[in-house]
Amino acid sequence: MTITITSIRLRSVWYFFKLSLHGLKITLQLRKTPGFIKIKNTGFGYLHYTITAWESKEVMQRAMREGAHGEAMKKSAALASEIGSYTYESDVFPTWKVAKEMIQKGKLIKYGEQ
Repeated sequence: MTITITSIRLRSVWYFFKLSLHGLKITLQLRKTPGFIKIKNTGFGYLHYTITAWESKEVMQRAMREGAHGEAMKKSAALASEIGSYTYESDVFPTWKVAKEMIQKGKLIKYGEQ
């Protein structure tokens, strides 16, 4: 299965409410997506994480560009100061400890001041 770990560092803790609304819409979208397996999220204050599991990388990439997730990505620079992601193949869904270590291997996008 394809696993994607994402970290989002918010510009302000007050953006948590906007992030949560996007998260709800995205979760509803993903649960209806063929090939989606599982999602978990956690976070507090400025830093938030998600882990998603997919049947294939192609299914994951298509879902990320469409619907609520695609719309949220267009607004990410306004909410976040940085977003990290790491995608890999595994038969095991990671623990939070493992996920937070693995995301260090991933891509990090830093947004300038708004």
